[in-house]
Amino acid sequence: MKIFLSSNSKILVLTGAGISTESGIPDYRSEGVGLYAQSTSRPIQFQDFVKSPRLRKRYWARNYVGWPRFSSIVPNVTHFALRRLESEMRLSSIVTQNVDELHRKAGCKNVVELHGSAYRVICLHCRYEVHRHLFQETLNKLNPSISIVSQSVRPDGDVDLPQDFVEQFVVPNCPDCSGILKPDIVFFGDNVPRERVDFVKNLVNTSDALLVLGSSLFVFSGYRFILQAAELEKQIAIVNIGETRGDKHAHLKIDKKCGEIFSNLFENELT
Repeated sequence: MKIFLSSNSKILVLTGAGISTESGIPDYRSEGVGLYAQSTSRPIQFQDFVKSPRLRKRYWARNYVGWPRFSSIVPNVTHFALRRLESEMRLSSIVTQNVDELHRKAGCKNVVELHGSAYRVICLHCRYEVHRHLFQETLNKLNPSISIVSQSVRPDGDVDLPQDFVEQFVVPNCPDCSGILKPDIVFFGDNVPRERVDFVKNLVNTSDALLVLGSSLFVFSGYRFILQAAELEKQIAIVNIGETRGDKHAHLKIDKKCGEIFSNLFENELT
């Protein structure tokens, strides 16, 4: 990894859920420990969220309970290592598939949130936008009799809740147009905005190399950039526990935790 970083001066970084697991946010697909391995429940689909008031209520009730813990999670050594590399002008940009804003919390400046951010809530009709912390205050006022109990949190801030809790939960509509309010994240079954995809494609074109951290590249939204980089004969390095879809295109594959790699590279230099 040290050779890869030193031999490329304009590296595009693509990060996935695997870099946030060391901060306490579980991923979906890790063998034996990911949420898919531990539970039969699956993330809500975009069309189901839009069509079903019942499922929207369930989603927001679970998100409401999970938010205090999710929003309090802090960056780890990998996030701070990327801030260090960015400050040394060795990165062209950081493209993250995560919605936890841990890169920004670590102080990274040039971050593209491929799948959006859990810290924003938008109206699907008029594009009204509110910060998630302010939306939590609204939910608190609408649900004064509901107490929040710490739960195991999911990658998007979701938690499991009993049905009676969900049934009594009150969800507001957009204050401007009464439309549907949704986290500004790309749900399963939805598409990454075309302008965002084109922006990242341009970053791939103008970068020297692509470094993938903590992603299985299972979803095409991230994998497409590996294919593009491979076609352009860019150097590709992948750090991830377990197999990824991009392994056959990688010039370097390291099957370890990202935090372990960067801790060894920077020792005690990161804060």
